[in-house]
Amino acid sequence: MKFLLTILTIFAAAISGFAQQGVLKGKVTDKTTGEDVIGAVVFIKGTSKGTTTDYEGNYTLPLEPGTYNVSVTFLAYKPFESAGVAVKSGQPTTLNIQLEENATQLQAVEIVGTRQTNTEMAVLESIRQSEVVVSGVAGEQIAKSMDRDAAESVKRIPGVTILNDRYVVIRGMNQRYNTVLLNDALTPSTEPDQKAFSFDILPTSVIDRIMIYKNGSPELPGEYGGGIIKIYTKNVVDENKTSIGVSGSYRVGTTFNSFLTDSKSSTDKFGFDNGKRALPAGVPANTNTVGNQDEIAKIGKLFPNNWSPLSTTATPDLRLSLGLNRRFDLGNIRVSTVSAASYSNTQSITEGTRDTYGAFDEAEGKSLKLQSYNDNIYTNNARIGVISNWMARLNNNNKIEFRNLFNQLGSNEVLEREGIDFANDDQRQRNYSLRYESRTIYSGQLQGTHDFNDNKSTITWTGGYNYTNRNEPDYRRVRTADDDNDGTYRLLFQPIPTLRDAGRFYSDLNEQGVMANGQFEHRFTTADSAAENAPKLRVGFYAERKNRDYSSRFFSFAPLNTDTFDESITYKPLNEIFAPGNIGTSIGWKLLEDFNPQNNYKAQNTYLAGYVGGASPLTEKLSVSGGVRVEYNNQELSTLGFDGSTINKDNPVLSVLPSANFTYSLTPRAMLRAGGSVSVNRPEFREIAPAPYFDFVNLLEVKGNPNLDIATIYNGDLRYEFYPNPTELISFGGFYKYFNKPIETVFQNTSGANSITFANAKNAYSYGVETEVRKSLLDVSESSFVQKLTVVLNAAFVQSQVELSDEYASFQTGKRPMVGQSPYVVNTGVYYQDDDRQLQFNVLYNIIGKRIFAAGSNLNQTVYEMPRHQIDLSLTKGIGEHFEIKAGIQDLLNQKTRLIQDSNDDQKITDLDESFRAFRKGQYSTLGVTYKF
Repeated sequence: MKFLLTILTIFAAAISGFAQQGVLKGKVTDKTTGEDVIGAVVFIKGTSKGTTTDYEGNYTLPLEPGTYNVSVTFLAYKPFESAGVAVKSGQPTTLNIQLEENATQLQAVEIVGTRQTNTEMAVLESIRQSEVVVSGVAGEQIAKSMDRDAAESVKRIPGVTILNDRYVVIRGMNQRYNTVLLNDALTPSTEPDQKAFSFDILPTSVIDRIMIYKNGSPELPGEYGGGIIKIYTKNVVDENKTSIGVSGSYRVGTTFNSFLTDSKSSTDKFGFDNGKRALPAGVPANTNTVGNQDEIAKIGKLFPNNWSPLSTTATPDLRLSLGLNRRFDLGNIRVSTVSAASYSNTQSITEGTRDTYGAFDEAEGKSLKLQSYNDNIYTNNARIGVISNWMARLNNNNKIEFRNLFNQLGSNEVLEREGIDFANDDQRQRNYSLRYESRTIYSGQLQGTHDFNDNKSTITWTGGYNYTNRNEPDYRRVRTADDDNDGTYRLLFQPIPTLRDAGRFYSDLNEQGVMANGQFEHRFTTADSAAENAPKLRVGFYAERKNRDYSSRFFSFAPLNTDTFDESITYKPLNEIFAPGNIGTSIGWKLLEDFNPQNNYKAQNTYLAGYVGGASPLTEKLSVSGGVRVEYNNQELSTLGFDGSTINKDNPVLSVLPSANFTYSLTPRAMLRAGGSVSVNRPEFREIAPAPYFDFVNLLEVKGNPNLDIATIYNGDLRYEFYPNPTELISFGGFYKYFNKPIETVFQNTSGANSITFANAKNAYSYGVETEVRKSLLDVSESSFVQKLTVVLNAAFVQSQVELSDEYASFQTGKRPMVGQSPYVVNTGVYYQDDDRQLQFNVLYNIIGKRIFAAGSNLNQTVYEMPRHQIDLSLTKGIGEHFEIKAGIQDLLNQKTRLIQDSNDDQKITDLDESFRAFRKGQYSTLGVTYKF
């Protein structure tokens, strides 16, 4: 609370010194005809202050007293600039402007320099000029918040929510319905068990802008349902610059508290394991083929005795950043480079409850409780991120770009679970899991852009390479029980290999991909056709080949001889139970391996696409764009069945995907968009691979379905957009989607555990409305404080329904909303910016409606994630030319995340329904400083 008061005190002190405002006003007319120019942009150079002329050509711009450089622009007119315009306190300054028509052909103009793409003005201009329905967030806006990764930033976009802190849900459709491109190259899935790109792997420091295309176009990938997400990393250099930043963060309930961790390797601090947790070198490919018990005992002793977590104290989080921007010439070639490196080491303790239930008793109005646990999850994340983007401008018509992104993220997680297993004679348990996961991603692209034919034609080409690795070495799980309720716990074990009791799991995923694409665009412009919607023709292709190799093994320990086994061993501390002296003896343990052929698979995917499209005006106000995209996709997977038989999946599919988009210009600042398209949704490797994976935290097993079909989606969009000025937007829109054979996550009930698999439903539909407002308060008040405020609001209201196929009617009910779909999403914020005082202050608010976290089955009730209010505060203060201080509080309210099961299965959450899981992550405060030179 003291931290908050300090921020508010600084903020209040800054407000108190404002002087009385002045006003710059005038009229903009055509120099030749004298006619009013409607919609001309009047702005102050070097700032975000600006406005547009009204329907009589008049403008009014409140300003503080001072001297300004004024710029005026409008399509088909020469830019106008006036330097040294003096604005006095308390009185208007009149500046009438005559714009001269630009008679020069647009294609004859040579633009020298690099266009900035990460500003709010640039992103809004991209949205305005887009031929399809698109939303976005600029790096400039991201920098104003305390967002630390792409997952936190992308939720500022209308209709977007985040699932599990890393996956993007667009318009109520979960992560599998999105396609993600990084610098125009398709990204690989970073998750072994889901079709998903994990957005938390990208730090905000490397992001230039994020754009989400919500309707189809021939040049966009044809696989999407929610949207196509394009992430661009920084590559603009306006001057040589070096910046160094350091920040520390305090998390309520974590920092300076006792903290459990796994035994670390020397490289954990850099986000990867150095081999300390790797499968011991002497372990054969299949221990079940070793018949000699002495040899098996030797193998069992190779495994480290590291079942017990270590206790330490959580230190404040640390973040470091280094940025280098450089421009130089090699002869006549202008070279620029943007390089950035970031490092973070963070810790968090998530305290919560975890409950499971049996059948609902209508007479008593409650469910039979099976288990009730208190969970503490201790997580230590270390991340290194590096980008190095290079651009060589060979001349004004040719440029080459080389982009590189590397991220390494390591997560050390300890679960400490304590509670009662009511289904096992009210047994009190204390359980642990020790898990380490590292994720590596590299993405590199070489791209060329070439203008010719008097700038009427452009060729772009890209070649790229992606690499992804997810390594999960030595995931240990152990359960203990206090039978007599006297504080003495014994180890639980099974006579067969199991992942729940004394289990060790190893997995490794590697995926590599190469891609190439090219596009030719020709613009049919003439001397008097400099309009934005001049006719265009585009033809292009995209080709990609990716290969995945996934392997996993798991082991557990059981008594070597049940008749002679010494039960007293199970009562020892965890770090003594599996000591080498207790392995391979008649009174001790033996090593077991579940050698399941389905634990491994190899997969390849060949993707080829070609398209023809374009855009053209139909009338003075109406334009159309669209075309057709043809995609060939062949998904191949090779694994073994339970009986050792070979499973080869080979599924070549040709898809013809038309699209059409219309834009009607109501006024120079307002337009109406409409579009329709056909898209597809293909299974991911993991969704067709039968390899099982057991989630100890949620007590669920995940496995694929080799018989999945491709889903077809029919999309329709309608949106109204109004641009009061270049940094403002007001939009309203609606959409409808119909799915044929959508791929859904379903529960299967097995004897050992709840299993999640994937199935094609019969059909589904989704519809909703969205709104977005980005509005400065510059012209609504004479208060200088109010005039420096900008309000941002985006909201979406969505409904969906899935009809499940008869094949899975025994596992789930016939109809329900889509998993992960929120009926409403609201993001809003107030941004205060004072350029003269180098001060920014922001308040952001977010809430999502209840959504299905896990769909129910005939033995499991549907679980909903409930709404929670989240408020973030941030303050940035520049000191001189070089220093910048940034402070903030995330999740100020620190409300619980609540997962509630629909116990009586009435598709409503009432007092009868019961808690499945509840936890708090903790209020998070950050203070950092950046030095630029």
